[in-house]
Amino acid sequence: MAGNTFGKKFKVTTFGESHGEAIGGIIDGCPAGIELDFESIRKEMQRRKPGQSSIVTQRKEEDEIKFLSGIFEGKTTGTPIGFVIENTNQKSQDYSDIKDTYRPSHADFVYEKKYGFRDYRGGGRSSARETASRVVAGAIAKQVIPNIKITAFVSSVGEIFIDKPYQDLDFSKIKSNAVRCPDEAIAQKMEAYIKEIKKQGDTIGGTITCVIQNVPIGLGEPVFDKLHAELGKAMLSINAVKGFEYGSGFCGAKMKGSEHNDLFNEDGTTKTNLSGGIQGGISNGMDIYFRVAFKPVATLIQKQEVLTNDGKIIAQQGKGRHDPCVVPRAVPIVEAMVALVLTDFYI
Repeated sequence: MAGNTFGKKFKVTTFGESHGEAIGGIIDGCPAGIELDFESIRKEMQRRKPGQSSIVTQRKEEDEIKFLSGIFEGKTTGTPIGFVIENTNQKSQDYSDIKDTYRPSHADFVYEKKYGFRDYRGGGRSSARETASRVVAGAIAKQVIPNIKITAFVSSVGEIFIDKPYQDLDFSKIKSNAVRCPDEAIAQKMEAYIKEIKKQGDTIGGTITCVIQNVPIGLGEPVFDKLHAELGKAMLSINAVKGFEYGSGFCGAKMKGSEHNDLFNEDGTTKTNLSGGIQGGISNGMDIYFRVAFKPVATLIQKQEVLTNDGKIIAQQGKGRHDPCVVPRAVPIVEAMVALVLTDFYI
């Protein structure tokens, strides 16, 4: 299986399965002499871990990280940083009933057709459990580029949207609720809706908005390695992501050039920022902002039709512990992938 490595200069390779002994990663290309804040790394993991509230999966994993190499006396040595995260709360028996079936909108069918074999326990490598390793790497990447501020938050759940521009939001409120939405009134509606969806044994999708501030001019390349192209790839590599737009996004397609152009100020900044902080694939020093769409989680705790490996259609109800809405736990994953992209270009 290829495709387990992300990045060019700052590379991250992840390994492990959802229900294996452990997951982990190797970070190659991290500069030497970075004094790591391990508490900051731990906090990032706590934001992503399962079981943190009533609106996420109740799998209990403390996600303690064991660093194996690349760090000496609290500082990076410049050699590969290896780490593992033990899986301690697997319930593989929850998945025994799907070993001979393919769940709709999961990777089960294509995975087995491509590789001729699959680990059906929790989805194996296709499980979102893999993203814990990305969060570790992203937390370290953030410390390589400490002046750049990356803030992601839930901007919609189903048809419930924040109707304010990000400049009018108080980012300090993101941590105040389980949904990770900076608008407290909207957050309450989102949380109530997710709980209702969960009672129905159903799931719901949503969007995450990310704002990147204090970005220096010059990150990104003008042809294939455009900054927004790499950000798009990073976001679309996250489980359940169905869409990515930055700056004016699809709304920009409805505008005239005279409406869309970002006119300059004398200091090189722009009066508007419909470009989303990137022009010609290169950061221009303005805020970078984008939105990511997540589909509803595919596992439903209600009966639906599935395909068996001998070609029959049967009714089956999902089991196990699953998120009714993935977006609250995906916030730190989005931030981690942004940090990986920016650090790669920064180096």
